[in-house]
Amino acid sequence: MNSLPFSQPGNWYRGNLHTHSSNSDGNMSPREVCAAYRRRGYHFISLTDHFKEDYGFPISDTAPYRSAGFTTIFGAELHAPKTSRGDLWHILAVGLPLEFKPTAARETGPQVAARAAAAGAYVVVAHPAWYDLTDRDVLSLKAATAIEIANTTVQALNGKGDSNGYLDRLLSQGGDYHAIATDDAHFKPSRSDFARNWVVVRSKTLAPEPLLAALHAGSFYSSQGPEILAVKPGRGGKQLAVRTTAVRSMWLTGSGPRAAFVSAEKDITSAQLDLGVVEGGYARLTVADSRGRKAWTNPFRL
Repeated sequence: MNSLPFSQPGNWYRGNLHTHSSNSDGNMSPREVCAAYRRRGYHFISLTDHFKEDYGFPISDTAPYRSAGFTTIFGAELHAPKTSRGDLWHILAVGLPLEFKPTAARETGPQVAARAAAAGAYVVVAHPAWYDLTDRDVLSLKAATAIEIANTTVQALNGKGDSNGYLDRLLSQGGDYHAIATDDAHFKPSRSDFARNWVVVRSKTLAPEPLLAALHAGSFYSSQGPEILAVKPGRGGKQLAVRTTAVRSMWLTGSGPRAAFVSAEKDITSAQLDLGVVEGGYARLTVADSRGRKAWTNPFRL
């Protein structure tokens, strides 16, 4: 529980870790993408254009679009052959240096992910449900720290934007992953793929380096709307005391079917959830509001 950010010093910063511009297959320029998120109250984004030869292996330099109250982290969506289905890998790398070298001709997905991690990037398994990665595929990305559990664009394209099942299965098998929610925005007129999923990072300052360090440390939660305000030990250390903005449901889950939960017909903002119900040595909290929008903590060890 000590890994959770709610009692740590710092401020909360809202950000998107997966989005695209006209430097790859997005509809808007990097300047326009940054401006769109800044206008919606975001504090930061990582512009993760497709790192492919077709686009010249771009790592978009967004430094010129930083301003007071808004910053950027360099990144890219990496690709290499091939998953067990024969598809190109999709791997988020947030925090890449601009001089990161192009993918080599025979480089595999696990290899390019490891190279990105060695360069300091926060490596994420992107939208595994979208292209039906196997659990073995995910486990082969040993450099990955997180799984993208919610993706706005994927939900619009094929209805497989929810990858929570991957996270739960792999945690139950001994895996150790953070959970991020993203837009994967391309700003296509045919779909609404903007400002629907985000991360809320706890950091001492709004600067790329401490934000990236906070991501590596798991000092954040993810949301579609609800805010998780506090999570701490409750009654005698046997309960989890949770405080949120208005929600209707809270679930504390671990391995297997057992859960501590609260469900209400009217909005609630706090609850005590029984830690003793949860199995598997870890837990994660999910909350949902009256519109079905969710927020998720990272998994934490008990």
